[in-house]
Amino acid sequence: MSDDQEPVVDIQIGNSRITLLGTAHVSHASAEKVKQLLATDEYDAVAVELCPSRFNSLIDPDSLARMDLFRVMREKKVLMVIASLALGAFQQRMADQLGIEPGAEQREAIKAAQDNHRPILLIDREIGITLKRVSHNVPWWQRFALFSGLIASIISQEKVSEEEIERLKEGDILETTFAQFADEQEALYLPLIDERDQYMAARLLEEVLRDGHENVLAVVGAGHLKGIQSYLEAGIAHPAEAIEKLEQMPTPSRWPKLIPWFIVALILVGFGIGFSRSPELGWQLVSDWVLINGGLSALGALIAAAHPLTVLTAFLAAPLTSLNPTIGAGMVTAAAEIYLRKPEVGDFTRLRKDTVHITGWWKNRVSRVLLVFVLSTLGSAIGTYVAGFRIFGRLAG
Repeated sequence: MSDDQEPVVDIQIGNSRITLLGTAHVSHASAEKVKQLLATDEYDAVAVELCPSRFNSLIDPDSLARMDLFRVMREKKVLMVIASLALGAFQQRMADQLGIEPGAEQREAIKAAQDNHRPILLIDREIGITLKRVSHNVPWWQRFALFSGLIASIISQEKVSEEEIERLKEGDILETTFAQFADEQEALYLPLIDERDQYMAARLLEEVLRDGHENVLAVVGAGHLKGIQSYLEAGIAHPAEAIEKLEQMPTPSRWPKLIPWFIVALILVGFGIGFSRSPELGWQLVSDWVLINGGLSALGALIAAAHPLTVLTAFLAAPLTSLNPTIGAGMVTAAAEIYLRKPEVGDFTRLRKDTVHITGWWKNRVSRVLLVFVLSTLGSAIGTYVAGFRIFGRLAG
């Protein structure tokens, strides 16, 4: 272990040496340490704590400008895009306070490797897989709490000093922090930290065994250093099998997919019972359904500062889409918002910058479409349950 501020660990694997450098992702000292180590020219490969999608985003920051909003919605990646933007906003705010670009140490490692024609090893697991495994590990109410907490981090204006960030790299503090985290939130700790520690250790072993790199510098977040070190020292008999296992997507349960259809059936049965008693009662139930479901979806669109016609679309579409689980209200309202206020190229190119501040989410047409999608969908979902209870309350009365 190095005595420097940046923790360094050397691990011998056969004839190969892997140097683990623990860094803070927003730190002048971390970027300088990476530059210093790579200047020695003793490493024949550089590994970075990035997955392919995050690597592409880092080296091609304009990739968001080519985002297909309809594809994002069709593939149900809206929340993932919002989460990615929120994380980027939080990191950018810290970077603005400290005067350094987010991921500077990773950029330095990539640039040095490219300048010296050294292979760049992407050793982290795809962020989408990690997020889905996190989601699978926690109950639905905790997923909502996590997402809310992430959004709240955007609003927070609390400043973080560089000294505090540097202090996070001290091993004893990290051990204490993650030990408490594991005890209190093991369902989150496993996919977010422990699984990725094992994954990155397996990827390093796979690269070393396959290509015979003699000296590899692995630039990883300090929070992962001890975990990766322990897995490397313990040994992973079959790295490829470990990687395959950790990349497996969680098998979704069947019953959550049946719930929307069950609710639709109950609502339709309620309508049938109402009309069988009297046409007046039947139409009253339909009126309740339209006003409550459509009204709450329209309220969600209104909160998202949607175009007035989009708000009207939410009111008209939600009562119908809620009776057809194959299409959500958000798809219709977002499509209407895109048609009425089509995002311009500038909106895409400014997306990361605009979403650093909470007001920017409403000003930028791209992020506003995402908000319209989420909030109108949420309003319709709440409206479905509220209207359902209202309908059966009338039938029982």
